[in-house]
Amino acid sequence: MIPLLLSLKVAGFATIVATVAGVSIAWVAAKREFWGKEVLDAVLTLPVVLPPTVLGYYLLVLLGRRGPIGSWLESQFGINLIFTWQGAVIAASIVAFPLVYKSARSAFEGVSRQLEDASRVLGKSELQVFALVTFPLALRGILAGSMLAFARALGEFGATLMVAGSLPGKTQTLSIAVYEAVQAGHDQIANFLVIVTSIVCIVVLLASNYFLRPKYRVI
Repeated sequence: MIPLLLSLKVAGFATIVATVAGVSIAWVAAKREFWGKEVLDAVLTLPVVLPPTVLGYYLLVLLGRRGPIGSWLESQFGINLIFTWQGAVIAASIVAFPLVYKSARSAFEGVSRQLEDASRVLGKSELQVFALVTFPLALRGILAGSMLAFARALGEFGATLMVAGSLPGKTQTLSIAVYEAVQAGHDQIANFLVIVTSIVCIVVLLASNYFLRPKYRVI
């Protein structure tokens, strides 16, 4: 059960990070016009199409002891993210980020500008417009994206394996445990872990479908 608990912890933290970053950037992309916006959109969506091992290699280059971020963290704070569960969180966050970002951007773009402008006419600040109008109306789409991000982070394998490795009890998540059980010929363990993973992902997808369902139907 340790891989399951670790996977839930990693996926939970990764979902929080991906949601905060995804919603923030999605709001800017949906509500602001600036040069290179579509290029930025393509870069932010890149983890969806990049092979996980390539993404993991990029993270190793950046977060490793010789990388620009990794060397700075180690020299300034004595922090090493490689082969830690925190490193697994970073890898899962980046992989899950596009799911939140795309869902949130679509949800924000679906919010009527007339409602937002009406709030501004009534004297509301931009922060109040976001908190009272934009965010509540986009919430269902954001929640759906967060659910999908959690499921994606829960099943992350390639990038996590390269960055965090497979240390039993420390960085061995469910997907990595399944791979190693199959490699070792432990079919019963692999079957159990696969069933647990599938059940959790089905529950998450059902919840995501609920939030994606239109709240009101026109008869």
